[in-house]
Amino acid sequence: MTRIDDNTSGAGSAVTVRGLVKHYGETRALDGVDLDVREGTVMGVLGPNGAGKTTLVRILSTLITPDTGSATVAGYDVLRQPRQLRRVIGLTGQYASVDEKLPGWENLYMIGRLLDLPRKAARARADELLERFSLTEAAKRPTSTYSGGMRRRLDLAASMIGRPQVLFLDEPTTGLDPRTRNEVWAEVKTMVGEGVTVLLTTQYMEEAEQLASELTVVDRGKVIAGGAIDDLKAKVGGRTLRVRPADPQRLRALAAHLDGLGITGLASTIVDTESGSCLVPILSDEQLTAVVGAVTAHAITISSITTELPSLDEVFLSLTGHRASAPQDTVPAETREEVAV
Repeated sequence: MTRIDDNTSGAGSAVTVRGLVKHYGETRALDGVDLDVREGTVMGVLGPNGAGKTTLVRILSTLITPDTGSATVAGYDVLRQPRQLRRVIGLTGQYASVDEKLPGWENLYMIGRLLDLPRKAARARADELLERFSLTEAAKRPTSTYSGGMRRRLDLAASMIGRPQVLFLDEPTTGLDPRTRNEVWAEVKTMVGEGVTVLLTTQYMEEAEQLASELTVVDRGKVIAGGAIDDLKAKVGGRTLRVRPADPQRLRALAAHLDGLGITGLASTIVDTESGSCLVPILSDEQLTAVVGAVTAHAITISSITTELPSLDEVFLSLTGHRASAPQDTVPAETREEVAV
């Protein structure tokens, strides 16, 4: 295998994308996407339905070709070296793609053989992954008898058969119950700990917070923001100061004091009786300094003062004008079954 070793792949970058464009008829599914994923990290690609997330994954995994632009994965060019690239990647799509007529073990063994593993190695790898994903007891049962969560775990195990350097997870926990979702998250974290690079598309804010070290936000085929989660929250602006009095009975009195400070631009205090706190929206460092000074100088004894950044859902709403779970289909209906964007 010949790897590409030039400046286009970027030092320490497992995935490099430059100017990807993809049309489906009149629909521009990708509109000049740039992306860099550092080795050994999880890059979360966040966006609503129809944002272009799946199209991006399908291009990077060599299932479709872009109209223009370039991409390398693990040092291999997506267009010029697809066969070599497929040997170092794994893919779990939105829906489990296992053969329902075969038992779980045979699914994994078959994939191992298709990846040119020797028979002994394919058997050992199938046994290893079934145990790792808690599927050993169901190994000989037809996959058609598996629950949705079991099929998803088997599909994830199948993507790991070849010990990929880069793993593409396209909304891997859609439709899963919370317990199974947590199990999948735990496995992804284990993989990253073993050095695998993960590109994760998701609409779940909690999933992005749990797994991703960096985020790329896409909407209507374009990258509209990117960076570490806390950095994105800081860019959106706005913090909340949470002030908790030592005596819960003084909560209302504290709120009245805060509202009476007369600080320019300071929003009204929100009383959170459940947590026994006063929440003060903060728009600037000057406001923060003034409020903290006024609180600490007041006669009411304070138990704690903390600042909180906006939630990831609030960040997405601020960037796009709609929430990540909002339907935003941009692929024509006649092509939607063939191409999930």
